[in-house]
Amino acid sequence: MTEHRKIDVPGQKSLLERATDHFGLHGLGTGAAPAVAPPAAEKPASFSATAARSSPAAARPALSPSPARQIHSIDRDHLREGGFIVPGGPVTGLLEEFRIVKRQLVLNAAESRAGAGPIHGERILVASALPGEGKTYCAINLAISIAAEKDTEVLLVDADFAKPSVLSALGLPDGPGLMDALADPSLDVEECVSGTDIPGLSVLPAGRMTSCDTELLASARTAQVLDRLTDHSPNRIIIFDSPPVLAASPASELALHVGQTVVVVRADRTGEAALKDALSLLGGCETIQLLLNWVQFSPTGRRFGGYYGYGE
Repeated sequence: MTEHRKIDVPGQKSLLERATDHFGLHGLGTGAAPAVAPPAAEKPASFSATAARSSPAAARPALSPSPARQIHSIDRDHLREGGFIVPGGPVTGLLEEFRIVKRQLVLNAAESRAGAGPIHGERILVASALPGEGKTYCAINLAISIAAEKDTEVLLVDADFAKPSVLSALGLPDGPGLMDALADPSLDVEECVSGTDIPGLSVLPAGRMTSCDTELLASARTAQVLDRLTDHSPNRIIIFDSPPVLAASPASELALHVGQTVVVVRADRTGEAALKDALSLLGGCETIQLLLNWVQFSPTGRRFGGYYGYGE
């Protein structure tokens, strides 16, 4: 498990401040924020956030309600074996850490709806510079955590079109998805959304594989499709599991359509140059946050949640 301290000690820098210093990210729009935790497979460790930009939200036309959809069961044992948060399970350190991670994202989304936060703050891109840094793991846990909010529903979009893995991680059947809706103007994207038996959580598959995914995302239809996903449901937050930024071009296009981006950074792998290159390509989104993954030390040697005796 990742270890970190909750209370800042005067004169000492936090884990995220040290990470920012190490990567030389001052002036790149990233700052310090709460730390996070790591489970078995891909372990999140800490989190940094920028201040949201203040821009009035554009007026949005009313859309037709979403069609009724089939509800799929998600095996809780499958989630537990994968190291994910288990809805309805015991309170763990992992759960508590993602509660901290999600809070600023949810607040930014609420401010966006009120016209005081980032434009399209209800759309969150989860990305990484390179493959294997744990972005899908973090995206799924973040979605499950936000779905537990009483006034919010979450749509998890598998936007890693070349190597989609959200459906397999959750044990859900494949089907038409975002790429199909972008390619076919007659297809209502809401018809591709799959409901789950986790309250407040639904999933949109990546859809068919295509060699022109970036070009489809760059088309005018993308804005229409994404507006369809957000405008008909005022309490919906959309989380996109993006391709690695330096491995595939769709990530930079998706960044143009979201209000918040979370970049997962693997502490023992991601280099400073790769991170800076990724942040540059994600410049279309003005609110960028870092989730430092695979951190294995703590200044105090304490585990988050240990005071309350939470399970691992």
